[in-house]
Amino acid sequence: MGTGVALVTPFKNDGSVDYRSLEQIIEHCIAGGVDYLVALGTTAESVTLSKDEKQHLMHTIAKVNAGRLPLVVGMGGNNTQAVVNDLAAFNLSDFCAILSVSPYYNKPTQEGIFQHFRAIAKASPVPVILYNVPARTGSNMQPETTLRLAHDVENIAAIKEASGDMVQINTIIKQKPEDFLVISGDDFTALPTILAGGIGVISVLGQGLPNEFSKMVNLALQGRSDEAYAIHHALLSGMELIFEEGNPAGIKAVFEQLGLSTAKVRLPLVEATPHLKQKIKAFLRSAQRVTTIER
Repeated sequence: MGTGVALVTPFKNDGSVDYRSLEQIIEHCIAGGVDYLVALGTTAESVTLSKDEKQHLMHTIAKVNAGRLPLVVGMGGNNTQAVVNDLAAFNLSDFCAILSVSPYYNKPTQEGIFQHFRAIAKASPVPVILYNVPARTGSNMQPETTLRLAHDVENIAAIKEASGDMVQINTIIKQKPEDFLVISGDDFTALPTILAGGIGVISVLGQGLPNEFSKMVNLALQGRSDEAYAIHHALLSGMELIFEEGNPAGIKAVFEQLGLSTAKVRLPLVEATPHLKQKIKAFLRSAQRVTTIER
């Protein structure tokens, strides 16, 4: 419950993984009051990481975290058997759940999506958080499929819903089992999702501004909507800016401004332009000033 953050994978100027910067980012998030950390998601550029890099990242995140916060790890893909194989190959002992994206590129039917997740849930030694993100996968996991999985498949605990469709999100919240959790998968829907009955967000901006984002989420969970919306409006332009040239180019530009890592990304992504970096710099000044007043 609360604010989860989808950690970036910071890179050195030569393109290798910067584990020292990752440690700094994790400490920044923990000090900022986030509730849990998500490794190897989309924001981590996981599709460009080797298996060895993924295993080393998982080990590093668990070591730095040292049991302070719950950990979730991304384990998904569009080859069901490959995901099942990875679940057997990777050490998940430090992680309380996996985050598994709906199959992309193949564009399966709703029945195919259901069977994919049923196979993953059966193979996973930890609970499964579904991840619906139609803008990336090319297909929307319909509410009926989500609810069928929630009701019928053991070991499926939650959904990260990033359709951006509040009608869809509300349908799931209204008809889900009591113990099934609905998590916003978009920063801009975090507040309305919580106020509708969701339990929080897996955020991108929240790792850059953990104090501010966590306060907004906590206020929303307390039902203090007016105060939460004041922070939401202060952060809204940043939510848009960090996706203006693709994720995670934007949030890595935030970390560059904060002095926590470089803004480097791996191809086919490219680093944020100087123009966007200037806009992000201006946003950070205004957002931190406004939310400091709110505190």
